[in-house]
Amino acid sequence: MLFNAKIAAGLLAFAITSISLIFLGFISETVNLQILLISGFVTFITSYILTFLAMEFLIFREINRVYSFLERLRKKDARILKRQLKRFGSDSTNTPFSKLNKELMRFATLKEEEIETLKDNERYRREFIASVSHELKTPIFAAQSYVYTLLDGAAEDPEVRNRFLKRAAKSLDGLQELVQDLLDLSELESGIVKLNLSAVNLGELIDDTIDLLEGLAEKKLVTIGWEKNALKSEIIYADKKRIQQVIMNLVENAIKYGNERGNIFVGVELDNNSVIVSIRDDGPGIDQEHLKRIFERFYRVEQSRNRAKGGSGLGLAIVKHIIDLHGSKVQVVSKPGKGTTFSFKLKKWKPEFVEINNNAKVALPSA
Repeated sequence: MLFNAKIAAGLLAFAITSISLIFLGFISETVNLQILLISGFVTFITSYILTFLAMEFLIFREINRVYSFLERLRKKDARILKRQLKRFGSDSTNTPFSKLNKELMRFATLKEEEIETLKDNERYRREFIASVSHELKTPIFAAQSYVYTLLDGAAEDPEVRNRFLKRAAKSLDGLQELVQDLLDLSELESGIVKLNLSAVNLGELIDDTIDLLEGLAEKKLVTIGWEKNALKSEIIYADKKRIQQVIMNLVENAIKYGNERGNIFVGVELDNNSVIVSIRDDGPGIDQEHLKRIFERFYRVEQSRNRAKGGSGLGLAIVKHIIDLHGSKVQVVSKPGKGTTFSFKLKKWKPEFVEINNNAKVALPSA
């Protein structure tokens, strides 16, 4: 129940009036009763008004705010709490109760946000465990079924035996890829990965990566090339192995989920002291509702269709963490039917980067 300033002011005014009348009676023995009553009335009204205003604006209003805030906190109305905190944050009142109220609101809002974060992490953990279980079950079940079929007598036919062994091996390869991606992602998220920064010829790195994916691109008749104005001889300051992993994942995704007979373009351009790398395709694109979640582990835009195309579902999560470690962010622009473009910035190599990590020399690659 909220405090009532009127009752408190009335009681205090009555006490002040009583004390005043008693004191007046002691100092003057010939006080007229009428004058005494008038003096008591004036004293009571004046004391009441002054006491009420002082309590209402300096004490009880702030106390009532605290009670109101605690009631909303009990109801877990975080949206109202944030608005109330913002309103009180602009309040110029600096009374002790006002300051206490503001600090209480900030503390409670912070704790409410921490609780919501813990709930999100718990939900994320459950989803992750469910996704890992599903992803592991698929290749294990496939390999297991082929092996048991061979044990049941199919191994006697050489043609069937070879076909089933190849399928089992393919399933186990997929399982190995998933486990390796999980290990990479775990290391990246734990922060134990240390980048091996050096001067890297970006053009050579991209050409080498495209060569590695040439076979996969040919299966879908996809063409991979450079943007017209791409700067192919830029030297960046980065971890060569990790950046190749990023480009590999992005180009491989563009091949798998792009259009058959489609095109993929790799761009490189300068932005002050940074180099912008982009991978653009003319595929089906991604709806806006999915763009905010595509870097989550195991998140797939179209569950059934994407699983059929292979992959661990961790590629973009790994890309995000690697680029984060390089002090940058992955940007994605996509429109349904218009294709998708992933881009990120890397540091342009400078002569002062020659001595790093306890003056360890960095060799320049050939241009």
